[in-house]
This record gives sequence, C-alpha cells and structure tokens, in this order.
Amino acid sequence: MNQREQAPKTREEAEKQAEKAGKPPELQVAKPPKEEQTLKPSEEVQGQAAPSLSDILVRAERAYAVYMEAQKEVAKAYRDSELEAERVYKDSEQRAKNTRDGSMRQALKVRDETMGNALKAREEATTQAEQAYRKAIEQSEKACNDSELRAKNSSDEKIRQALKTYGDAVTQALKKREETIEQAWKIYTKETE
Repeated sequence: MNQREQAPKTREEAEKQAEKAGKPPELQVAKPPKEEQTLKPSEEVQGQAAPSLSDILVRAERAYAVYMEAQKEVAKAYRDSELEAERVYKDSEQRAKNTRDGSMRQALKVRDETMGNALKAREEATTQAEQAYRKAIEQSEKACNDSELRAKNSSDEKIRQALKTYGDAVTQALKKREETIEQAWKIYTKETE
C-alpha cells in the first residue's frame, strides 16, 4: 500500500498526511482499510473521536484564508484584464492618430507641391506670353470654358445614365411586383373557389 491508499486512523494522522500532500485535511479523501469496511455504522460512530472545536475553527480559518486569497486573485485578474484592455485601447488610439497625422501631412505635402507646380507653370506661361498677352488670355479663357463645358457634358451624361438606370430598375421592380400580385391573386382565387 502506498501513502495515498492508506486510510488515516485518527484525525491527527489525516492532518499529517494532508500536510505532506499539500492539501488541507477537509479536501483529503481517505479510503478506509478493507477490515474497517465491514464495520457496522454503530461501531464506526463509537470508534471515531469527535473533532474538537479548536480543530474545526482551525479548518474554518484555513478555508477562509484560502477563500480570501482566491478572491484577491480574482480581483487582481479583473484589474489586470482592465489594464490590458486600456493598454490595447490606448495603442489603437495612438496608431489611429499616427495614421491620421501621416495622412494629413501627406495631403498637405501633395497640396503644396501641386500649388507650387501650378504657380511655376503660371509664371512661365506669363513670361512666354508677354508679347501675345491678350491672345493667351483669350486662349486660356477658351480652354477653361471648353474644359468646364466638357466636364458639364460628362456630368450631365452620367446623370442621364444614372436616371435611366434608376428608371429601368423601378420599371423592372414594378413589373415584378405586378407579376407577383397577379400570381398571388390567381392562387388566391383558385383556393377560394
């Protein structure tokens, strides 16, 4: 028989075995030896010593200490979880800010380059067109008007296409609705006959 299979004869032996195993005696499960298994209940009660009040108090204090330690561990785990969630949130927020700031810097850089290029092109055109200033202005206005007209025509065409697509979709939906209603009435009239 090994130590775990041996049943303690007294409560003191049970506590000693529990200390050796690292578990409190109330958590130890002792198996009675084979010769004791045949005892009658009245003989078992007479053979057992009642635990003293101080032993019960000691076990209760141990159990309470274990409970309090577990409660502290649960509270610490919750706090650690909250701290981790807060850290993840802060990290995500910082990454979002960094991304936003980078995008804004890039947009401002592109804007500045575009404006610089536009100003440079305007100065070069003005220098080259000094002799034909009026003609260049007219050509520039004409090109602008043409560009606006092309943009307007393109926009108008896209709007027309969108309206046509919308109209076609509504027409198809109405047609499908009418077919569905007609089928439903056919079914309904057949069932009511």
